Amino acid sequence: MRTTVRNIALITLILVGASCTKFRKLQKSTDWKEKYEAALAYYEDKDYYRSSVLLEEILPIIRGTEEAEKANFIYAYTYFYQNQHILSAHYFKTFTEIYGRSEYVEEAAYMHAYSLYMQSPQASLDQTSTYEAIAALQIFLNKYPFSKYAEKAEGLIDELQIKLETKAYDNAKLYFQLRRYKAALIAFDNFARDYPDSKYNPEIAFLAVQTAFDLAEVSIPTKKEERYRNTVDRYERMVDRYPDSPYLRQAEEFYTKSLKQLTIFADQNNQNQ
Repeated sequence: MRTTVRNIALITLILVGASCTKFRKLQKSTDWKEKYEAALAYYEDKDYYRSSVLLEEILPIIRGTEEAEKANFIYAYTYFYQNQHILSAHYFKTFTEIYGRSEYVEEAAYMHAYSLYMQSPQASLDQTSTYEAIAALQIFLNKYPFSKYAEKAEGLIDELQIKLETKAYDNAKLYFQLRRYKAALIAFDNFARDYPDSKYNPEIAFLAVQTAFDLAEVSIPTKKEERYRNTVDRYERMVDRYPDSPYLRQAEEFYTKSLKQLTIFADQNNQNQ
């Protein structure tokens, strides 16, 4: 058994050594066509690193030739398959700019956008890449509305929008948790405006009521009446929009307390008249 394992390991080393020797010879070759064919062969064998190395060496040489178009297209893919999506996005975009009439241009345009999509981080991180990916996907759809990639592109946009929605929801709740009441109210209002169909909106509406009340409670005397009134207004809007909200009973407590405070203010105002 041990002998068999050693033999397999030895054969593997020999094959790897031979492969490396062949690749080094190709790199030293001055025949760009030989390198081109080898790059295509490595690509078909999913050896994307070696394919990219050889293509990089010959691309400046074959510019303007018949082979250059396919070589540039495959070159972009070699980086995509190596998970180097910043580079693949760059090279796919460059391809669309240089080979606007190519049979591959539609696919390259989609892969440029898809490479940007692959760079989009998890919702807790900065979403600049997500916005860039959405913009690129939308540009693709505008240019190729009947593309075979159109449905995929639409699905990716939906997925990225959900990520942005989650990010906005988490940020708004973070302001609430940190008791940054004014910032939280702005964030809640922005969320409701930007994501009117979100599943989070009933909760967001309730948190806005609670935050408005909490802000009123800690406000200076001259601001309290205005902010309790804001709490009441937010509660009434919440009831109108989400009459079946599971948060209504909790929100009603803040509403009732705010009305009591407003009654006190009204009585004080009457006494001062």
